[in-house]
Amino acid sequence: MKKNKSNLKEPFVRIVKRDNIKLPKVILIYSIAIVGGLLLSGLISVLFSEKGMVDFFQSLFTGAFGSERKFWLLLQDTSLLLGTSMALLPAFKMKFWNLGGNGQILVSCLAAIACMFYLGGKVSDSVIILLMFFASVVAGAVWAVIPAIFKAKFNTNESLFTLMMNYIATGLVSLCITIWVKSGSGVLAPIAYGNIPEIGNKYLLPIILFALITVFMHIYLRSAKHGYEISVVGESINTAKYVGIKVDKVIIRTMILSGAIAGLVGFILAGSINHTISTASANNMGFTGIMATWLATFNPLMIMLTSFFITFISKGMVEVRKTFMFTNDSISNIVVGIVYFAVIVCSFFINYKLVFRKKEKEEIKK
Repeated sequence: MKKNKSNLKEPFVRIVKRDNIKLPKVILIYSIAIVGGLLLSGLISVLFSEKGMVDFFQSLFTGAFGSERKFWLLLQDTSLLLGTSMALLPAFKMKFWNLGGNGQILVSCLAAIACMFYLGGKVSDSVIILLMFFASVVAGAVWAVIPAIFKAKFNTNESLFTLMMNYIATGLVSLCITIWVKSGSGVLAPIAYGNIPEIGNKYLLPIILFALITVFMHIYLRSAKHGYEISVVGESINTAKYVGIKVDKVIIRTMILSGAIAGLVGFILAGSINHTISTASANNMGFTGIMATWLATFNPLMIMLTSFFITFISKGMVEVRKTFMFTNDSISNIVVGIVYFAVIVCSFFINYKLVFRKKEKEEIKK
């Protein structure tokens, strides 16, 4: 016997997508969420220490802005996270969930270091830097396009595939360090050859480079044919096929672009900042970049703000940990997690709202 539709109960609460909220209101909501998250984080820190709330905020800002060097490091690390986020952005807009940012950065860094290690002292630094650039970009692109080909041809799970590539990249770095370092220490000393010349100061190059790449990505995704194809494929693969877009080729081209930008991050890490490599060289930026990209709702210009915010919290909590004399990272990690959680929840309620059954019926009566 069929049930009458009128007898079916509506759910008590439904999640409904909001209409577009104006930017000033979005900024206000995010600001409230950030302040609320920081206040709660400060309260938790105070509970586990003899310090006060003023000490918490003072340490937080001192860690990021306490000296000229700290300020430049904040901008440099923000730019590196921004570059990593730009590498992930086109794939994410296409709904290709690239979790392999760490691996793509590592192999590109490894390619650059290999040029420095084998060619140092044999050819001029300018030639080494040029080869480092091409090797890094190609290595990053190749590492990214492998899972793209398998996705396009065999419909494999890109999340698992790109994640697996991270472990392979880490293994390759460990193997090369073992070969290069004869002492068995497992630590490769900084290489004096192939160091990229400074622009103004040693921090400025990545800041300028990744700011320009951000502007490029903003224009490219909005105006280029490939950018349009990425958006259509991300919205609906069936629609993309219907209008004549070759989805397989778009997936492969997009991941080549993503890997090439990740390659630039590796190039800068190897030639301008570290001059060496370890399995931790990527500093988990591939995963942190995911958060920066998602929080910015895939908007290249907004990613500049989210990258700065994440780096600011990270730098500030290092100083908080020292000031509050936390013996391990547990408390500081909880504090950082609370701030991120507040922002993520805020992001959800900006895009969606809860509609309760009673409230909805009252609106219908009106």
